[in-house]
Amino acid sequence: MNEQKANAKVVTRLMFRLLPIQIFLAAVGSVNGIVSSYFASNYVGVDAMSAVGLYSPISMFLNSVSLIMVGGSVILCGKYLGRNRQDDLQRVFSLALFLAPMLAAVLTVLFLFFGLFDLTGILTGDEKVRLLFNRYLLGQAIGLIPLLLGNAIVPFLSIESKSRHTMFASLIYILANIIFNFLFVQLLHMEAFGLALASSLGLWFFLAVEVQPFLAGKTHLRIRLQKLRWKDAFLLYKTGLPGAASNSYQTLRGFIVNYLLDVFVGSVGISAFAAANNLLSIFWSVPVGMMAVSRLLFSVSIGEEDRQTLTDVMRVMFRRFLPLMGAICVLLVLCAEPLTRIFFRDPAEPVYMMTVWGLRLLPLCMPLSIILMHFISYSQSFGRTGLVYLLAALDGVICVAGFTALLIRFIGMNSVYISNFLNGVVTTLVIVGYAWIKKKRFPRNMDELMVVPDDFGARADERLDLSVRSMEDVVSVAERVQTFCLARGVDARRAYLAGLSMEEMAGNVVDHGFRKDKKSHSVDVRVVHKDDVVILRIKDDCVPFDPGERQQLTEGDDITKNIGIRMVFKIARDVQYQNILGLNVLTISI
Repeated sequence: MNEQKANAKVVTRLMFRLLPIQIFLAAVGSVNGIVSSYFASNYVGVDAMSAVGLYSPISMFLNSVSLIMVGGSVILCGKYLGRNRQDDLQRVFSLALFLAPMLAAVLTVLFLFFGLFDLTGILTGDEKVRLLFNRYLLGQAIGLIPLLLGNAIVPFLSIESKSRHTMFASLIYILANIIFNFLFVQLLHMEAFGLALASSLGLWFFLAVEVQPFLAGKTHLRIRLQKLRWKDAFLLYKTGLPGAASNSYQTLRGFIVNYLLDVFVGSVGISAFAAANNLLSIFWSVPVGMMAVSRLLFSVSIGEEDRQTLTDVMRVMFRRFLPLMGAICVLLVLCAEPLTRIFFRDPAEPVYMMTVWGLRLLPLCMPLSIILMHFISYSQSFGRTGLVYLLAALDGVICVAGFTALLIRFIGMNSVYISNFLNGVVTTLVIVGYAWIKKKRFPRNMDELMVVPDDFGARADERLDLSVRSMEDVVSVAERVQTFCLARGVDARRAYLAGLSMEEMAGNVVDHGFRKDKKSHSVDVRVVHKDDVVILRIKDDCVPFDPGERQQLTEGDDITKNIGIRMVFKIARDVQYQNILGLNVLTISI
């Protein structure tokens, strides 16, 4: 039980270490959306805000296209990292960076075609809004290539432990967007086209900064087009599609909701909904960032067949993420009116109170959405596409659009906001119901709620989980490893070598890694005996250290140097090292 708690603490620390950068990355687009909305409402007018609102479903569609590549890349790369398949990792990287600009080029042509030939009348019956939207669409077309390519690069910078580089690129993007909006909208009065052009040019600056490490050869990953396997494109698409299904359905939902608002409330309703969504989008970056962290850890855990870490990730979501999001929601509800005044300052205008109620009601669905996002990501990683598509359809179209269509005649604008909350209730019940049906009883623990397969990973009797915090623990752990192996029927020689190898490598981490900084560290040790192979896995959060490189560097030198590492490499059947998300992971087969 103590070892399980120690593993949970390691997972919690890792998730919260990764969380800030993921929230920041998710917030970048939101911040720029708020910037665009601010200039639209204050320097162009309410009709321009309607144009921004009409573009929202299209933006969701672009996110869907991007998520197919990003989601597919993250899941595949997580599994390849867990299995240390470096060649496959390189191929996925090259393929993603080749496909992204190709898709963007096709979409750019479509945007230009619809905007230049005034083919957007199906989206609104208001002629003034339609003309503004046409120009807005033309400006957005300029930024499609850096948008899709930039999004494709982000997860690989995380794998390369260069997320801070993405953060710097994002700051440049925000700054450029503000400057260009001031220039194009406020000074040059370029209206809707200027709004979109400012964002598009900012995306080009973002991409230029992002690709710099790859162009400079400072990364392990390289673009190798000659090694592309086109069957991998199908695998990438197949893997990423379920996760993007939710956004695809939300695209359809956006068109339906905008139509209902246009008919029953008017363009002012679209403006209010757009304002509320843009204001809340920066806070939506919190659950999106939480989901991004968990999705990668789900994939790595599945690749390693690490049942404990897999369920610990979901426990962190329930125990830490949900309370944090709940506190943020209370704050949003209390600040509804001050936030509304960023865009609309006259309480007498109908759009004012419509926006206020949006900021009071929409936050209520955020905690439930965290549960939904995590179970969609988890199910996608496990290949449960049926559940993913069901949840995506409910969340994307059926619940929100359906409840809105039923309620809008009676309660008007607030029907959209209430429908989002009801959507969260329904999807949460479906998640619990799915586990109930599969397990034939109400889920009583996290394993049952997640419906983790019984044969996933090593059984409890096939593994031993331990934690090392000091040199005193090292000796006792080595003894427990040897005892475990003997109890499993492993011959005395291999049992002794397993304990000795664990003592040498874990001791090396404590003796050197723990002293590199003043932080608190621990070593997560797992021993698995399966198919007559003893597998030792040592995981720590110290500075990166590859014992294989150290062993190679000292070959031929004084034989007394690094004698422990030399010995382990000689007696082990196989030794694999990799650094995953800032964790050293050493796997030894005896």
